[in-house]
Formats: sequence, C-alpha cells, structure tokens
Amino acid sequence: MKKSQFSEAKIVEILSLPSQGQSIEDICRQYNISPATFYNWRNRYGGMDTEELRKSKALEAENARLKKLLADKSLDYDILNDAYQLLKNR
Repeated sequence: MKKSQFSEAKIVEILSLPSQGQSIEDICRQYNISPATFYNWRNRYGGMDTEELRKSKALEAENARLKKLLADKSLDYDILNDAYQLLKNR
C-alpha cells in the first residue's frame, strides 16, 4: 500500500478546516488531494483530534503485541500438548 505524503496529525488538521469555513473543494485544491481522498479520510479519522489519534495508535500497538504474545503461547501449548500425548501413548 502506498504511503501517504501526509502524516495522520496533518490529516486530522486538514479535516478540521471545513468547520472553519473553507469549502471542501478549496481544501482539496490547496492540498492537491481528490475529494474522494478527503471523504475517505473523514470516514476514517472524522471527529478525532491529535490526542485521540495518539491513543488509538497506542491501543493498536498494544493489541498487536498481545496478539503476538497469544500466538507464541498457543504455539508453546501445542508443542507441550503433542509431547505429552507422545509420552502418554508409550
């Protein structure tokens, strides 16, 4: 997936401009983005401020870490269970 030229904080800032009276067409022209991109951003980041965005990113990172930890523990459990079954069937 292509990396955006705008940071998420900048996207949130751009999304706040219509509430300051600028039209969406003018904003898109000013930042050289399509209206579809603006509306996609609004669907994804709408209503967020930079603090909420930072918390969301921290939660996503923590969730990824916990999923990896669970996968590792599940693999350990499967290995130990297989070893136990082999010893039990001797």
